[in-house]
Amino acid sequence: MTRSVESRFLAIVATTIFILVVPLFGLFLSLATDRASRELQQNLDVVIAANAQALAKPLWDFDRESVEQITATIVSNGMISRVTVKDLSGDIAVSMPALPKWPKNGLESISREIYYRAMEGPKLVGTITLYYSRIGMFSSLRQAEVLLIGIFMLAVIGVVGAAVIGNRIMVMKPLLKLTAAIEATRQLGSRHHVDWQSNDEIGRLARSFNAMQIKLEREESELKLAHRRSTDIYNTTPAMLFSLDEEDRITGVSDYWLLATGYKRHEIVGRRFIELVPPAAQDAYTDRKKTRSIAGVQEATTQFVCEDGRIMDVLIAESSRESEGETEALSLSVMTDVTALKQSEERNHRQAITDHLTGLSNRQGFEIALDREIRATDLAGEELACIFVDLDRFKWINDNLGHQAGDQVLCAFVEHMNALLPQGATAARLGGDEFAILVRARHVESLAQDLSGRLCDVFGDPMVIEGASVRLSASIGIALYPRHACNAAELLQKSDMAMYSKKRDGKNGAQFYDPQLQDHTRQRAEIEHDIEEGLAQGWFDAFFQPIVQVETGRVVGYEALMRLVHPEHGIMPPAPLIAVAEETGAITRLGGQILEKALANLARLSDASGNHDAYLAVNFSPLQFDPSLPVRLAALTTEYGIAPKRIVIEITEATLLHDNPQIRTILDEFNRYGYRLALDDFGTGYSSLSYLNRFPVDIVKIDQSFIRALADENPELRHKSRMLVEGITAISHKMECTVVAEGIETEEQRRILADFGVDYGQGYFFARPQAVATLIDESRMPQTRSLKVSAR
Repeated sequence: MTRSVESRFLAIVATTIFILVVPLFGLFLSLATDRASRELQQNLDVVIAANAQALAKPLWDFDRESVEQITATIVSNGMISRVTVKDLSGDIAVSMPALPKWPKNGLESISREIYYRAMEGPKLVGTITLYYSRIGMFSSLRQAEVLLIGIFMLAVIGVVGAAVIGNRIMVMKPLLKLTAAIEATRQLGSRHHVDWQSNDEIGRLARSFNAMQIKLEREESELKLAHRRSTDIYNTTPAMLFSLDEEDRITGVSDYWLLATGYKRHEIVGRRFIELVPPAAQDAYTDRKKTRSIAGVQEATTQFVCEDGRIMDVLIAESSRESEGETEALSLSVMTDVTALKQSEERNHRQAITDHLTGLSNRQGFEIALDREIRATDLAGEELACIFVDLDRFKWINDNLGHQAGDQVLCAFVEHMNALLPQGATAARLGGDEFAILVRARHVESLAQDLSGRLCDVFGDPMVIEGASVRLSASIGIALYPRHACNAAELLQKSDMAMYSKKRDGKNGAQFYDPQLQDHTRQRAEIEHDIEEGLAQGWFDAFFQPIVQVETGRVVGYEALMRLVHPEHGIMPPAPLIAVAEETGAITRLGGQILEKALANLARLSDASGNHDAYLAVNFSPLQFDPSLPVRLAALTTEYGIAPKRIVIEITEATLLHDNPQIRTILDEFNRYGYRLALDDFGTGYSSLSYLNRFPVDIVKIDQSFIRALADENPELRHKSRMLVEGITAISHKMECTVVAEGIETEEQRRILADFGVDYGQGYFFARPQAVATLIDESRMPQTRSLKVSAR
């Protein structure tokens, strides 16, 4: 219900009168009534007191006539409606008038007992009761009071009338003009002004409204100009712009959009955009549009059907549709033709997951295929075999025949492999000479084993590469899903473990994954952890094995040997630690720490024993040889005060095998600093004798395999070993090299070596590798090692 301003004003005035005037008027009437009631009560008290005294004698005398006269006199009083007189005995009972007129307000009564004053004292002779009408609210008013109330009511009516007339003239009239101007502006669209001039609030309101209208007129003009410009920009921008409503219907398109798609504006406006998406892509487009927008912009890639039927890939960037205060939600979208980009992405994706040499999937493509095959295996309830293939001796081909020959071998193998793959199988080159094959079937174990056998048969005949006959083999590991693994990464890992197990067992064949293979992996992981923990906690130490003069047993030097003193497992064997450290690259840090401890231990031992001539032999892995090694060693020997001639660098033939110029430079640097060079495990390589001539070797160490065979039970082996040892000793001496025999364990071996003229020896016969603290304690004993040997 619509209420006008005037009706609300009248309601306020009426409410004010009701709240203020009516209570005052009621209070005035209440006070007047109370006053009239008090006056009536006083008069009645006087009347009843006087007449009770007058009736005492007649009632005492039983004078009924006098009683009636007095009663009639009382009734004649206008304010009394009825009188009742009774004597004590009940003989006299007078009530006047007999039929009184009952007033509207009802009757009230007042009674009093009548006493006669006899000689004996007051005597009760009867009672008198007066009945009178109640005082009304308005009947109690005096004439002056009625006149005052009338004047007050006229004043109130005058004030209300003046307020209503003033409100209508000063408020309602300009307000109606303002309303009419607003309504005319709303209906006609033009800006109307209010014709009202005054200096009060209404005048200021009218002036403000007129100023607002002027400002709005100016802003409308600016908006129309801006709309015209935005429309021009919308249509001339070289981008496919279009607008959609909340039902995804096209509400507008730019001229460039029409030009690019071939449609006409009247043909396209009102159609739902999804109708222009190919049916096969509509579900994907709908799902993409449900994704959360970023910064109010939602992007979706889909296909779009042009007017001529041509399909192009488009990227649609749609602005947010949430517009506060608007009933109709519209969005502005930009459509970009990304067909060429999509084709380029697909081409790049294929290249990213394809091995460029063989045309097979690479590792990334294989991982994608592996996930896909696992999902398909789960749906079909089948088994999936991952066959991991590694080519044996492939590195030798690359190193000796060149990488081009290696590439030809890989391509030839892939050609043979593709011919053997069953339908639905997936093959990939994971890198280098490693391949993987996925085969899925109900009973896949026999299929995988048969395929692996045929892959091994590929290398039954040698390959002819660039005129050279090359013989290869393959180490193959097989793991089954879900029998051996529960996910893709685990399946690939376990097939790889099975392949490496086969490679360790002799290569050239296939092997299924066995849970026991994981124990080896776990042990290797524990060794890696022990190496890292040992490097961090300082568990590694350099033990010394004495090197003695074979004839006398006098200690002439020590070989520093790495030992890991584990706080729980004790002293751990060095061979697996060194192998793992070389694989993980920790050998450089490990070698550096052992070298520093070895030099520190030598300094301690020299100070404790007083022997400052004994040398120290240290071993370096080929991986440790870098140009900074001689400088670091020189800094350490200077720090611990050790003469360079007391340091012997032991190297193996593997370090010298390829005659690397960098290694030759490092060895020359060692020689320039004054360090000596020892050739370790002499006689077990390919061309040991040439090293004595090509490198600055000072010491030749005969491998312990020859020393062990000096006293072998086989006469032929014993004879050949003795000739080799004697020959190596003679040649080394001719080359001015000192000869050290390794692995001496018996007195017979020591005696034979002494007869051959071997200079020094080391082995369990003399002493085991020991902690430096033990050697220091032994150096303080009265007997020496030479005395022990002489006694023998």
